[in-house]
Amino acid sequence: MTVNEHLSHFAGLPVTDFPDEDGRRPRPADVPGPTAWRVQYDWQTPFPEILHEFLDTVDAARLTHLVTGWDDSCDTIELLVDAADRLPALRHLFVGDIAYWESEISWIGRGDITRLVEAFPRLETLEVRGNCDMQGRPFASEALRRLRLETGGLPGRVVRNLCACDLPNLEHLDLWLGVDDYGGDTTVADLAPILSGERFPSLRHLGLEDAPRADEIAAAVADAPIAARLESLSLALGTLTDEGAEALLSGQPLTRLRRLDLHHHFLSDAMMERVRQALPGVEVNLDEQKELDDCPYVAVSE
Repeated sequence: MTVNEHLSHFAGLPVTDFPDEDGRRPRPADVPGPTAWRVQYDWQTPFPEILHEFLDTVDAARLTHLVTGWDDSCDTIELLVDAADRLPALRHLFVGDIAYWESEISWIGRGDITRLVEAFPRLETLEVRGNCDMQGRPFASEALRRLRLETGGLPGRVVRNLCACDLPNLEHLDLWLGVDDYGGDTTVADLAPILSGERFPSLRHLGLEDAPRADEIAAAVADAPIAARLESLSLALGTLTDEGAEALLSGQPLTRLRRLDLHHHFLSDAMMERVRQALPGVEVNLDEQKELDDCPYVAVSE
């Protein structure tokens, strides 16, 4: 997933835009099968009006998959919370499917994601793009299985609050850590409860991505108890160099992984080959090799 284009699929379903690129408002009868609806500002109608029009058009009470797009800088979380009683079946939610040409990621304000989990207690998937917070209120959810936070800079306080959440069935966690200039001050110490395995007992995928200190994170993951039970690991989009890859290979064996995603990296050709040779049964993504210079950079910034 990148910020270069909009989602074509979400949580296993194709995405249908409301309105579409020609400004038409499709109805459920116009869609050939189950879909994830993507609601967005159309440059003429404010997003709150579009959202209410959408809820009046579809069978909102049966809607399971929802994506929001460009939102005219309104408080999308507040709008969704206010509409929660109309969306009792919602299970999969992506807030902020906004491409880079619509807005830089650090300009996208989101607010308190705790309110979404509280308003939609049956959510199984929550993915949010933009600067988000938790306002010091950890949440509990037995339903949530997938959580993805895509930020230009993820504050350490959000990670610490996340680590205080009770999420016994969370299987998939992706965090875009981002850069200091946009609030990304998360440290390895903040991640310790996740890496130790004491939180999120069902976790099988961990993504610590878009990290400017990717080598340090790789070294921490290599010796972390959580690595022994992961099926997939992503350190993609960051500044990983040979030093970090060496730490990964020198730590506990990663051969039980199914997938290792390192794309957008600064590894040498020789180290790329070493990684492949060391993990023969693992699907390893080493795409987007970058030339190492004095200032490695993360993939998603500005």
